[in-house]
Amino acid sequence: MAYIESLDAARRQTDTQWQERAAAMSGDNSLTVVADAGVDGSRFCGLMRVVLKHPQAPHKELQAMLISVYVAPEHRGLGLADELLKEACKAAAEDLGATYLELGVHEDNSRARAFYERHGFETTGASRPYPQDTTKRELAMERRLQFQGG
Repeated sequence: MAYIESLDAARRQTDTQWQERAAAMSGDNSLTVVADAGVDGSRFCGLMRVVLKHPQAPHKELQAMLISVYVAPEHRGLGLADELLKEACKAAAEDLGATYLELGVHEDNSRARAFYERHGFETTGASRPYPQDTTKRELAMERRLQFQGG
């Protein structure tokens, strides 16, 4: 499910590397939703990181970007990605104050596009060069977020 790097590169990352990435990139303008098996020292299952875009800009609506999407192979197809995305959207709205969540999907990854479309994301028509192969495009998708309160 990684889309900023190739799937092969994502698979080469160890659980510890994924955890370090998550910890290193969370802060005032970002957050990371992490899933594990629920016990100390348990195997790392997945993560989704959300980063505010232009947090200092005087826009009325804040936009966040979903990055570093990963679900361990043995947890794929079990609904973990659905749960992580649900929590990432909720946290982006409630904890970061974002009103939109954006992501980029490789132009050839119809499965990922369909997954995000099922969760309310729409293609925006924008694209940018794919980082690992600039002959390919990364398609922009976004979803309006709703603050649930509580």
